[in-house]
Amino acid sequence: SQGGSCLMNRLAHHQGIHKFFTMLGLTLYFSKPVMKHLVHIVDAMITKGFSGTLTDLHHGSFHPNHRTTLSHFFTKSPWEEETLLRKLQQWILRRVERIAKQENQPLFVSIDDTICQKTKPSSRATHAIQGCDWHYSHSEKKSIWGHSLVWFMVHTATQAFPFAFRLYDKTAGKSKGELAIEMLSSLDVRRPVYVLMDSWYPSKVLVEACLKKGFHVIAMLKTNRILYPNGVAVQAKQLARSIEPNDTHLVTVGEEHYRVYRYEGALNGLDHAVVLLAWKANQPMTSEHLHCVLSTDRELSDEEILRYYAQRWSIECFFRQAKDQLKLDGYRVRQVRAVKRYWILVQLAYVYSLFESNSDFSDGLDLLRKRKGHSLVEFIYCAAKQNIPIDTVKKQLHVA
Repeated sequence: SQGGSCLMNRLAHHQGIHKFFTMLGLTLYFSKPVMKHLVHIVDAMITKGFSGTLTDLHHGSFHPNHRTTLSHFFTKSPWEEETLLRKLQQWILRRVERIAKQENQPLFVSIDDTICQKTKPSSRATHAIQGCDWHYSHSEKKSIWGHSLVWFMVHTATQAFPFAFRLYDKTAGKSKGELAIEMLSSLDVRRPVYVLMDSWYPSKVLVEACLKKGFHVIAMLKTNRILYPNGVAVQAKQLARSIEPNDTHLVTVGEEHYRVYRYEGALNGLDHAVVLLAWKANQPMTSEHLHCVLSTDRELSDEEILRYYAQRWSIECFFRQAKDQLKLDGYRVRQVRAVKRYWILVQLAYVYSLFESNSDFSDGLDLLRKRKGHSLVEFIYCAAKQNIPIDTVKKQLHVA
């Protein structure tokens, strides 16, 4: 019967989230109370204006339990966040492999790090957030207090999914490169893979780890990297000085035009690779405008190398969207495990938005927010038709 079904907290948009979780296979691993928490938390995260606080998590999802149960869920509750992450990753891999196969394209993996900025606690703060430190931000050109995360995205030419992350802890003795290698080891795919990274990452060890897995690397290099034209050791930027415009050819990638000189041979740490020395066509061919792009796959054309490298942009977009919309850096929980759980749930909410729109995060988020609005109106309408007291409805929707 319909009687009272409105107020069994069956908000229609919650069912959509639950359906996604069921598809991931989470219902086999998590109890009903844990599933309920997960549904409510993802619902709160996709709400417009979400700020990252437990109050917002509680309010934004019309959580029926007291707010303290949420804080307990992050800090003490014994559910296995690693299991959730593993199921999410399995689903992502099946999906990207299928898309790449349909499009007859390789898979891309982007590695990069980002800082979740926190306010530096005063010396009197009793409970500082664990795991924070000073980290240098390349975009802001200064050190920032917070958590540094190394992220790893798996994408096709059309869809990009945040796949894994590691908290970079200076005191633990593992470099960002080592954390990247750890994450790579969990990647088991049967398609050609190109690992994309900016110039901070392509160390000899990391490049070797990629090649050992059968993955190619396309990475930005620092312009002081040593190349060996005709067996003579020379920095890329020195080699660039001897290059004339007519030694280069024009390559177009999207809207941009580049002058490109192709070097094939050895460089420090690699016997055989391609390095493209490239300048934007509208800029002078000086060393400050020089870009050096490494490809361990010598079969690729210059255009393919630059086009593939441009895919790395999707990880920058993810950082921006996850911070702006889902508050990747907005958490107030303090224990490292609670913070990691929070990040995994942000990742879950991000992938859910992608899933619902079938390609684009922003479209998916708009769609989910609209759906939530409709779901609330239907809920109130249905309750009114059943003559349910308005105070009961207000209470359920946290406006009491």
